[in-house]
Amino acid sequence: MGEGRMTVSPIGSGRPKIDPELAGFGTVVKRFREAADIKQGELAELANVARSYISHVECGRTKCRRDFAERLDATLNAEGQIVEAWDDLLEKIKHVRYPTHFVAFPKAEGSADQLRVYETHLVYGLFQTEAYARVLLVDDDAVATRMRRQGLLSRKPRPLISVVLEESILYRQVGSKEVMRDQLEYLVELSLREGIFLQVAMTAHYRGARASFTIATQADRSEIAYVVKATGGEVTRDPSELTRMSAVMHLLNTKALNTEDSRAYIRKVVEERWS
Repeated sequence: MGEGRMTVSPIGSGRPKIDPELAGFGTVVKRFREAADIKQGELAELANVARSYISHVECGRTKCRRDFAERLDATLNAEGQIVEAWDDLLEKIKHVRYPTHFVAFPKAEGSADQLRVYETHLVYGLFQTEAYARVLLVDDDAVATRMRRQGLLSRKPRPLISVVLEESILYRQVGSKEVMRDQLEYLVELSLREGIFLQVAMTAHYRGARASFTIATQADRSEIAYVVKATGGEVTRDPSELTRMSAVMHLLNTKALNTEDSRAYIRKVVEERWS
């Protein structure tokens, strides 16, 4: 149909590669299509394209033109939100203030259907209260950016999120005692939500667990990871590194307190240290 250019995977992969940035836009299209109770084939007829093209747009396998986004927006009565998402696909990364080493990761995070996280020093960014984040970040724009990232916690469906926090994070004071109390109470609240699994790793040696990392798994099971380094961090798709991180995450999930005991432990720290 000539509506866009297919994103092709490396030779030998056997199927088109899903681009996490495009998948973020596709998620918006799919949400409005399902809200309108329209199947992909029906939307394809209304938009005068092949059903497979709608599928590729929703999965992040191709980037449509802006005029096609406008047609989808009108067809699905999205009131400009699909067009806004398309514009965001091209422009947002230029305006949202992420550290240079982090800039490639938020799109993958936003389009992931599973996030696996290990944190050694601070509360996971998506789980931070605004007050906690304000102590860590340099200005209001950076705080606003972090709060926008947290929008995926309210997304339906949201990704499956598994987070392991080292015990020391619960005791490391960031801001006032009130900030810490509210932050830990928020962790308890989050841990009660369906699809969020929060565990506390007690102070110990865990083989291979040397630095914080986040693994974002996409709908096509491809993965990208953000790894904290001494100089800030880096984004990687290297299969061997992802395999090692997955093994470490499995070990941590096995050795850390289970989710129920982790909640009880967090409550205990709130009572004994931050009340």
